Amino acid sequence: MKIRLTLGDWAIQKAAAEAIRYEVFVIEQNVPVELEWDEMDVVSLHAIASDVSDEVVGTGRLLPDGHIGRMAVRKSARGVGVGSEILQALMAEAKRRGDLTVVLHAQIQAVPFYARFGFVREGDEFMEAGIPHICMRCCFDV
Repeated sequence: MKIRLTLGDWAIQKAAAEAIRYEVFVIEQNVPVELEWDEMDVVSLHAIASDVSDEVVGTGRLLPDGHIGRMAVRKSARGVGVGSEILQALMAEAKRRGDLTVVLHAQIQAVPFYARFGFVREGDEFMEAGIPHICMRCCFDV
């Protein structure tokens, strides 16, 4: 799938990011809406993926401390590289700004996806928003 990726702050990316996150996390995965929005949105860099018809199909964010989170791709756009492009863009931005590592909390079923990009599991599984997760880290070559 051909996508257009934009990176920007919450003020610019908010409407698109909220729509995807609400659809994927709140509706599809039953994450309580009060857990979806937090104070980190306003200080994070947000990626938005749109298809050739300008429909928003995915999002993710990079926090100031090197955490990647809120990775979400609309069901109709999964399996065609949208998540990969979002993740690679956020990793490239972290590396560009000087981060030595990036960390994320992966849903257990997404572990193989993140492993393809160099992320390794750390610690034990834990529950987050009622969904099993594992911490994963990727260290950049220096």
